[in-house]
Amino acid sequence: MRHDRGRAGGRMTVSTGTIVLPAYFVKGEDAVVVNDAVRTLVDELVGAGDAALTVEDFSSDDYELAAVVDAAQTPPFFTDRRVVVARGIGRFTAEELAVLLTYLDDPLPSTALVLVASEGVVSQKVPNAVKKIGHVVDVSLRQAKDAKAWFQSRLKDAPVRLDASAAKAVADHVGDDVGRLVGLLNLLEGVHGTGARLTTDDVVPFLGEAGGVAPWELTDAIDEGSTEAALTHLHRMMEGGGRHPLVITATLHTHYTRMLRLDGAQVANEAAAAALLGLRGSTYPARKALAQARRLGPAGIRRAISLLADADLALKGAIDWPGELVLEVLVARLSRLAPRKRR
Repeated sequence: MRHDRGRAGGRMTVSTGTIVLPAYFVKGEDAVVVNDAVRTLVDELVGAGDAALTVEDFSSDDYELAAVVDAAQTPPFFTDRRVVVARGIGRFTAEELAVLLTYLDDPLPSTALVLVASEGVVSQKVPNAVKKIGHVVDVSLRQAKDAKAWFQSRLKDAPVRLDASAAKAVADHVGDDVGRLVGLLNLLEGVHGTGARLTTDDVVPFLGEAGGVAPWELTDAIDEGSTEAALTHLHRMMEGGGRHPLVITATLHTHYTRMLRLDGAQVANEAAAAALLGLRGSTYPARKALAQARRLGPAGIRRAISLLADADLALKGAIDWPGELVLEVLVARLSRLAPRKRR
């Protein structure tokens, strides 16, 4: 988890040495990952105390922020602190958030207020207010490196110990649906016991259906000319990832449109390519697009665009094929455009 520390006026310290701040904002896109982060945070805040007496959790779809603020302003009873959790903050309007923002300007030191957002759009005023008095905990996994780091961290703190082969089997299986790891680890603990050391044979029976994969897994396999791997990733995107065929073709269209824009352009390096494509942040996607554009050449890029156009028409009813078949043919043909790497 990434923590952005704010000013820590009105701190408390629990028996474990954890500094308790007046407010926390936990955000991310994957609800399972976010809830796991909240559970870990609340456990740290409760420390050796009694969770039943310490924690008040608002998670229904119809609670009001006024009730949350009332709970946060209530002094602890039979405990030295209160932990108030408010989930689904993204559903509140700016007007409804006013009462919460007023509280955050002058919070009760004996309360740790945990605000949670995994969906919806939250006004930037909320994290900004929290930063002044507490922490923003960001478990967004937008990039592959973020997901990998979270995955490794979760394995390190897991109640069971997976050897290298078992960890790889799990990583390969869950793909980009890393949130599935939480439930899997709990299941393995229930079956094998806390602290159990597990091998691949211990883990495989509990993996279930393969999870989805990130879009770049598909495009990388296509670019490498690996038809078998590309088709495997395609199926996982549709089945485990639940992506609609038109969403996948849109991803592929973006991939090849970048190459088309770079083809013939006077770009000498990835920085220039990124500028031409309007990419911000990492220039790595531009480098990949530039390299593949050079590998395919003008004829290969034009052929790819033509194949995508045909697939788009087919998915919209031009031919009576199921969407899965249309994409399988498309991906197989695209992967064969790439010059094969010498072994």
